[in-house]
Amino acid sequence: MTSVSAGSRPLPRVIAIANQKGGVGKTTTTINLGACLAELGYRTLIVDLDPQGNASTGLGIDNRGLETSMYHVIMHETPLENCVEPTSVKNLFVAPASLDLAGAEIELVPAFSRENRLRRAIQGVLSDYDYILIDCPPSLGLLTVNGLNAAAEVLVPIQCEYYALEGLGQLLRNVDLVKRNLNPQLEVSTIVCVMYDARTKLADQVVKEVREHFGDKVCRSVVPRTVRLSEAPSFGQPIITFDSTSRGATAYRGVAKEVSGGPAQRTR
Repeated sequence: MTSVSAGSRPLPRVIAIANQKGGVGKTTTTINLGACLAELGYRTLIVDLDPQGNASTGLGIDNRGLETSMYHVIMHETPLENCVEPTSVKNLFVAPASLDLAGAEIELVPAFSRENRLRRAIQGVLSDYDYILIDCPPSLGLLTVNGLNAAAEVLVPIQCEYYALEGLGQLLRNVDLVKRNLNPQLEVSTIVCVMYDARTKLADQVVKEVREHFGDKVCRSVVPRTVRLSEAPSFGQPIITFDSTSRGATAYRGVAKEVSGGPAQRTR
């Protein structure tokens, strides 16, 4: 297994995981990609920007009664490092969300420099991590705009089901809007096909269509629909600790290697 020494670290990569459709495996992908990158030796921070807080609870963090959460970072400019919590996985950390974050969408509307809150917060911890993964809400509101503005890359999970590409055009248009108006370096770098059911022809058709449309941005590793992946969050664990030899764990390890290796890894 590879590890990364402090002296050999490249510039940290900040990746927003986004899809405005709910139930497409966005948080599952954030948690498990983060855990697998940490397993490879990369110091990884997951920023939970979703008021539901599923990325936090899925990593064993009780987000009720938190003294400091992403709400305080976004609304009160609390230093991000003050709300970072360690997880049970070595090298993996989380900045948890609380239910208060639901009100931030409204509170941000009149706020000064409202689109830059998260970007400024992340600047303060960039040197501490190799990867920062931002779990965006399943919407295109101000929290998601903050996530896109803070990132250099966007990773989009697409479920291998009917209507898989529905709404994706709007997400891509919004990414382009953020790129043109706020964050010129922003790019959709990675597409991950998730919830793949090998028993259906539809799943193969969706994967084929996504690959034809997005080329080498699509990971070769396809994440299957499995019961173990669904069960893991209720135990507060990523799949690599919940069931290390499962198909889901193997798939997300593959995704992590491709993300860390870039497009060249996907075309081998």
